[in-house]
Amino acid sequence: MKKFNIRKVLDGLTAASSSSSSSSAAAQPGTPRENDAVQETLQSEHFQLCKTVRHGFPYQPSSMAFDPVQKILAVGTQTGALRLFGRAGVECYCQHESGAAVIQLQFLINEGALVSALTDDSIHLWNLRQKIPAILHSLKFNRERITYCHLPFQSKWLYIGTERGNIHIVNVESFTLSGYVIMWNKAIELSTKTHPGPVVHISDNPMDEGKLLIGFECGVVVLWDLKSKKADYRYTYDEAIHSVAWHHEGKQFVCSHSDGTLTTWNIRAPAKPGQIITPHGKQPKDGKKPEPCKPILKVEYKTTRAGDPFMVLSGGLSYDTVGRRACLTVMHGKSTAVLEMDYPIVDFLTLCETPYPNDFQEPYAVVVLLEKDLVVIDLGQIGYPIFENPYPLTVHESPVTCCEYFADCPAELIPALYSVGSRQKRQGYSKKEWPISGGNWGQGTQSYPEIIITGHADGSIKFWDASAMMLQVLYKLKTAKVFERARGKEEKSGADIVEEDPFAIQTLSWCPESRMLCVAGVSAHVIVYRFSKQEVTSEVVQLLEVRMQCDFGDVDSPDPGGEQTPTLPVPGASSSPQEVEPPTLLSTGSNSSDGPRDNIPCLQVRSSPLKQSPGYQVELVIQLVWVSGEPPQQITSLAINSSYGLVVFGNSNGLAVVDYLQKTLLLNMGTLELYSPSEPYQRQPCSPRKTRQPSGALCDSVDGSNASEDRCKSPTSDAKDVSFTRSRSSSVTSIERESREVISSFHFCESFPRKTDTVVSPCLLVGTTQGSVMMVAVSLPPGGDQRMQQPVGVSSCGTLVRLKGGILTMALLDSTATLLPPSYEPWYDTNASDEDKERSRKRRPASPPSSQEGHDPQFAVLCSDKQAKVVAMPSQTRIYKHNITETSFVLRADVVQIAGANCIACFCANGHIMTLSLPSLRPLLDVNYLPLTDMRIARTFCFSNLGQALYLTSPTEVQRITYSQETCDNLQEMLSELFTPVETPEAPNRGFFKGLFGGGAQSLDREDLFGETASGKASRSLAQHIPGPGGMEGIKGAASGVVGDLARARIALDERGQKLGELEDRTAGMMASAESFSKHAHDMMLKYKDKKWYQL
Repeated sequence: MKKFNIRKVLDGLTAASSSSSSSSAAAQPGTPRENDAVQETLQSEHFQLCKTVRHGFPYQPSSMAFDPVQKILAVGTQTGALRLFGRAGVECYCQHESGAAVIQLQFLINEGALVSALTDDSIHLWNLRQKIPAILHSLKFNRERITYCHLPFQSKWLYIGTERGNIHIVNVESFTLSGYVIMWNKAIELSTKTHPGPVVHISDNPMDEGKLLIGFECGVVVLWDLKSKKADYRYTYDEAIHSVAWHHEGKQFVCSHSDGTLTTWNIRAPAKPGQIITPHGKQPKDGKKPEPCKPILKVEYKTTRAGDPFMVLSGGLSYDTVGRRACLTVMHGKSTAVLEMDYPIVDFLTLCETPYPNDFQEPYAVVVLLEKDLVVIDLGQIGYPIFENPYPLTVHESPVTCCEYFADCPAELIPALYSVGSRQKRQGYSKKEWPISGGNWGQGTQSYPEIIITGHADGSIKFWDASAMMLQVLYKLKTAKVFERARGKEEKSGADIVEEDPFAIQTLSWCPESRMLCVAGVSAHVIVYRFSKQEVTSEVVQLLEVRMQCDFGDVDSPDPGGEQTPTLPVPGASSSPQEVEPPTLLSTGSNSSDGPRDNIPCLQVRSSPLKQSPGYQVELVIQLVWVSGEPPQQITSLAINSSYGLVVFGNSNGLAVVDYLQKTLLLNMGTLELYSPSEPYQRQPCSPRKTRQPSGALCDSVDGSNASEDRCKSPTSDAKDVSFTRSRSSSVTSIERESREVISSFHFCESFPRKTDTVVSPCLLVGTTQGSVMMVAVSLPPGGDQRMQQPVGVSSCGTLVRLKGGILTMALLDSTATLLPPSYEPWYDTNASDEDKERSRKRRPASPPSSQEGHDPQFAVLCSDKQAKVVAMPSQTRIYKHNITETSFVLRADVVQIAGANCIACFCANGHIMTLSLPSLRPLLDVNYLPLTDMRIARTFCFSNLGQALYLTSPTEVQRITYSQETCDNLQEMLSELFTPVETPEAPNRGFFKGLFGGGAQSLDREDLFGETASGKASRSLAQHIPGPGGMEGIKGAASGVVGDLARARIALDERGQKLGELEDRTAGMMASAESFSKHAHDMMLKYKDKKWYQL
């Protein structure tokens, strides 16, 4: 298989497809008359494109924060993405426009806001009180680089440390800089002779907000008095500092260093550390210093009321542990637990019961952010078990190689898959509830079941419940179990054509109604699976080897085991294609004197009994074998039909039809032989495109001699989709060159195989990369026992139509433009009792529309990577045509149902997403959404019914989008809420004696220190304020408080207290005045009591 050439892909990216689109529905031969035209209900108003949700593990994570009151986790990435997680099903994605890496995140605890700091020296305030978070304010530093941020609990002043060693202070309500600056030279004074390096830590003393602890990279720590604007103490150590952590009483702190040591300092004893330990250092017997270890990148020091404190740290292992995985160390009392992680540690946080730093912390869990996973450790149970993760973070457990999306599938499927998948769960998890439990689910109206299937490089297949904007793994199938385990390199067979990931899933076909599953792997193997709720043990795995030959001429045709059965003769071709083994791949001359490799499959099916758990169980394994020294070509297209009991697959050699019920090969035909004899294979007169590169080719021409090397690439190397890989060899003749035509698409249907037919019958539509659509007739024996005994007949009926470009998708509509899905057999459990089988096993009867005179009862819908056509059946007259794109090419096309009608949905390499009405192919939507920058997107993009689509936006994340106006309108309701009103816990009680003698936490009026009146204005050139694009909802969120709620509440309380005080004073004054008046009145009465009136 040839590599994609990304330069060719990018050639068509900027061209707008809309300008090149043209419709020629009018005046086509056979166009329905005015009164016969199908009434189409879909209009452009039914369509709108927008992103809905993103699932999976944040790609390349760089930082993390946790709100202990709201119980929300935030993760920042190296690409500027922000992912927020609450309870299972509550997750949110947003993106910084600059795309710069997120270096630090700080929640405004219980305020519904988050501050992010980026490597482009900008800080941003996010409003989380709306369903789609938005930036309210941004501040861009011009002259200094941000290295560390700290926001004290219930404070509106954010400390920002820089690379120069200075600390600036930002008001997070207005996002303006304070004039108060702590300069590095003032902080260290004469304690060191050189620049102390960047600020690596800032925190305030838990018991005294007026004291700020500043850690410099060189090893100097300064305790800064904010009021007096000078350093109280300076602590110097000769090893670089990575992190600092306080004891909650504010009397001591711990530093982690680059030599693997932890130093504990008493704040009033700066001369030397109170204690120096090397957790992973070997202690020499002679009392010398232990050997240096790797740096301790982070330490956290958490106290408990009832026992010893916890010290949690990452890194610090000794240098002789080469190859050892990353570890998290938990030190508790005298015990030290070293917990190995699967991936390197990015960051960790200890979750505590209280948000107050001056109280006993009572840690209960540690969240560990790894490069490719998120682990939460339970500190409350012996052995520190991990919590079972409820998020869909295992999409990338093995790289995704293919993806399919099924919206509105049968309701009983999800419970069935869940019931068999629940038995696969690991044991030994913590018994406690998942601690990240904030937010609320959306109140969506989407109630239909949705399933996503992902195929992976290790041969595994995962079924996901994607209903209601969530994602949860239901069931995992390991296809590699069918084969012998991997051998050592020295024992490896030369038959292997794929060095890495030989079991990788290439493509899959799934029938949701019958639950039949068929998968094709890169080692030219196909596996048919049947779903069962019973456990079975297969003594022998049923195997069928297929020889798809690579020569036109007289070839010895060894019998591959008698599994071939005669088929109906192909008109004008050889009477039995199986006898001559039809053409496949051109020989590249790899035959050698010691004899070519022949009749060998690429993988060895296991010979021992296979125990199969409830779920998907192997029905049949089909393997293509080497032919005369040539490896088999990888499978490019695949389809299964449960009603017919057939599976069909194709590649650059041709196609093969297999009866998986009788386990026999029915048809093995080269692509050339599919063409009808009445239409001989002479392409030059009608199609002069013979020698050109195929439309939008993703590969350069390569010489045939490199073919086998290129086929050895697995899908993870982005060289998977052979439907793109139309290789050419300059040294072969034109006929041979055309023989490289690859089978690209299949569609089982009940239709009219020939123009003269008046009754529908089972058919197979075959599409190729050269734009040909052929019809293959299928003749089925009667049901029951006869189906298992009589052979199925298969014969080619020649070409139906040709399109420009390679065929991507095909479908069938009835005369009212209603989709005619392939017939299927309802699911029944083959391992159940005979009574249950008979009760459930009924073949769905086909309801063929009878051909009415003068009318074509069916429309065949055909879409290539360049154009779409609608053909009337059985007359095979083209009635509509639409050129989708001239300058680019379509990567994915699907016939989908939306708003009660059908349309074609297309995704182009130039980034356009389009929809076309059916049957008239009117353009309904054309949006320039996503230029193809990565072949992963081309490999995984898929549309589904009801306006849903998805693709892998990174190796670890699935992005879901909608092209439905209705879904876009209801999106706000369907999305989960991050912020929920929660009471902030009460502050710790200071106690009587602490209150009496001043031993409790000391508060600080930061407004007096940092406000403009006290500190003046900051330099305008230092940073630039940028108002956020929060929109109306953001403004409302800001108006409702975010940060201001707390400040306004405080001001309101102060004002209320002041007014109450004034009222009390006034009342006291009035009482005193009344008392005085009463006294004077009494005195007057006594004075004049005995006097006559005339004596007054």
